[in-house]
Amino acid sequence: MTNTKKTYIIAEIGMNHDGSIGQAKAFIDAAAEIGVSAVKFQTHIADAETLFNAPVPAYFQSESRYNYFKRTAFSLEEHIQLKIHAEKAGIDFISSPFSLEAVDLLEQVGVIKYKVPSGEITNIPLLEKIAKTGKQILLSSGMSNFLELDEAYQIIKDYHSDIVVMQCSSQYPCPYEEAGLNIIQEIKERYRVPVGFSDHTHGIAASLAAVVLGATVVEKHFTISNKLYGPDSKNSLEPDDFRRMIEGIRQIEIMMNNPVDKNDLSKYHNMKYIFQKSIVTCMYIQAGTIITPEMIALKKPGGGLSPRYYSKIMGKKTNKDILKDSTFDYNDIDWE
Repeated sequence: MTNTKKTYIIAEIGMNHDGSIGQAKAFIDAAAEIGVSAVKFQTHIADAETLFNAPVPAYFQSESRYNYFKRTAFSLEEHIQLKIHAEKAGIDFISSPFSLEAVDLLEQVGVIKYKVPSGEITNIPLLEKIAKTGKQILLSSGMSNFLELDEAYQIIKDYHSDIVVMQCSSQYPCPYEEAGLNIIQEIKERYRVPVGFSDHTHGIAASLAAVVLGATVVEKHFTISNKLYGPDSKNSLEPDDFRRMIEGIRQIEIMMNNPVDKNDLSKYHNMKYIFQKSIVTCMYIQAGTIITPEMIALKKPGGGLSPRYYSKIMGKKTNKDILKDSTFDYNDIDWE
């Protein structure tokens, strides 16, 4: 029976909705249709998380961080609408809080788990507040070294152990050579907890490779169109590519969760008969004849004496008369 263990696949909508509740719901519907496990948003409260003159990232300079967060933020009621919409679509609703106030808001919403954003890894008060909820935490490692990650992990561990540490490279887009797939194994060995992968590369290859390497959670930015406004839209997967990623992950799961016994050849009996060869006679051979190379050939089908015995039968005598173009049976040979 096929093992049904599944990777938890998150469509990171983030702020791609640009503050439109209707568009956010359309994103949820599109994500649910292609088979994600969850959608993830970002809960920003501008006055609680950023100064008005905070610098903007190089990949998005169209408006200030403060104005962008202020303009696109959802209210408590809108968060609740989105959670209900996701649940009706059969998927989980997750959001990343960027302030203590955002945690309070999400607790009122009733989220089932939290994603700690890469930039908050050293925000100890935020980590403690999230950890105290007792809910599962997806801890992103994108902007941290192991010293910082160790500290964040221990803070959460002091409250509970339901943690998934996410390998992440905080570059947008992330070059393939910076994806850090090797770190997945390092995280597994260092913390002995499930490992996830937050993928900022273009395409789907890195996410597929992460699953092969043991990632149990995969997060990827999702958009309806790369042409939409916002910092992440152009570096997000559109539905068709996201669907291909999910299909690839599900196929990998079947392969990874169902190990094959190399010594079990029960499925190959017919193939072995058709494609492998046997030792056959090139001429009529009388009983008692000493076998020499010119008397035999290696021809399809299998089922007779295997070519593995080719050198072993040289110089041996036959036990009976054997017609031309006949296969050998093991008992046709005097092995003494």
